[in-house]
Amino acid sequence: MSIGLFGIAFVVMLGMMLVGIPIAVSMAAVGIVGGIAAYGIPFMDSIAPVVWGVHNENLLTSIPLFILLGELLLRSGIADRMYIALSAWLGRLPGGLLHTNIGSCALFAATSGSSVATAATVGTVALPSLQKRGYPMRASLGTLAAGGTLGILIPPSVNMIVYGSLTNNSIGKLFIAGIIPGLMLTGCFMLYIAVSSLMSGNAMREPKVPMADKLRSLVHLVPPMVVFGIVMGSLYFGIATTTESAALGVIAALGFVVHSGKMSRELLRTCFISTARVSGMILLIITAAFILNLTISLTGVAEAMTKWVAGLGLSATGLILALIVFYLILGMFMDVLSMQVATIPITYPIATALGVDPIWFGIFIVLMCELGLITPPVGMNLFVVHGIRPDKGGIEDAIWGALPYALIMILFTLLIMVWPQIVTWLPAHM
Repeated sequence: MSIGLFGIAFVVMLGMMLVGIPIAVSMAAVGIVGGIAAYGIPFMDSIAPVVWGVHNENLLTSIPLFILLGELLLRSGIADRMYIALSAWLGRLPGGLLHTNIGSCALFAATSGSSVATAATVGTVALPSLQKRGYPMRASLGTLAAGGTLGILIPPSVNMIVYGSLTNNSIGKLFIAGIIPGLMLTGCFMLYIAVSSLMSGNAMREPKVPMADKLRSLVHLVPPMVVFGIVMGSLYFGIATTTESAALGVIAALGFVVHSGKMSRELLRTCFISTARVSGMILLIITAAFILNLTISLTGVAEAMTKWVAGLGLSATGLILALIVFYLILGMFMDVLSMQVATIPITYPIATALGVDPIWFGIFIVLMCELGLITPPVGMNLFVVHGIRPDKGGIEDAIWGALPYALIMILFTLLIMVWPQIVTWLPAHM
């Protein structure tokens, strides 16, 4: 298959996704048709071993476990109490509860591998309070949409697991690599809120909370902090694999649910059904991605693309800058998982051939996917926060509110290009 034919196939696949055909069906169809066109009907005999291998991959077991972990903390009300506790500590900063939005998203992201779940959870808790206190809806929606993107950067992250499985990289190192960038990006968001609030001349602040009440509220931050410590500590010190650390996190979360008095058969049923639905969707897409990867591998498209890009004389820096523009445009029309599984098989070998560190490139891909979550017209987090807002305003409030954070994320991406040690230092010391 020539590069030109592959380009046509890629456009057809994107077109199928845009008209509403399921992602997995679109990818599998292009992979199967392309394989049959190149090798005939015998190509179908190669698919079964690939599908069998994917579904027998122990690593992918961690996906439903991490999703279940987030569901347990959400359904048990732990996220609600976490928001109240953080508001006591962050509410006096210029910008008030807008800082609490970012802080709550960052902390919930440390237990949930999903950006959409993070934005929806914190938004459901925060928006009624923000509206009641008179916070501008545009700024409120912007902080929730942007803060939600931290869900796939701060580990554990389902999208990092997908990247690791597609590229055969260490999930543990990817998780550890996301900690410093995640904390720094959280700090950048909060710095922007403080500066913009002061410059507007109307910096909203929450009433002062007595220190005794602040200290008592810390108990509500214990569950997410303990779960994060167990998951990441067991990975960092080599005590457990990714799947084992996810199981340890679920056990800890179950303990906190029991302690909160919320444990019930109905709660478990709701958590299990939601986990099964999301996990099934993700694993089906991953299966389709491997079928497409098989066609790309057998037809030599990745090697041809690598040679073509090398022939252009692009440096690693030039390639990354071009990919920023590419993913920025792609993110306007595709969701996160679609972008990952459709582009990583092509961009990863090209980047690594030019000397880009594979762990650094994984964090870069996650940042680009984050950007896609808050860029219209298909920015998923924009629709999530707009859908749960109490009033009946237009989605343009969420779009304009999130725009400054999209610019911050682009600048942050340039920062880790200049200082890649921000990403690579911690994994190197595992």
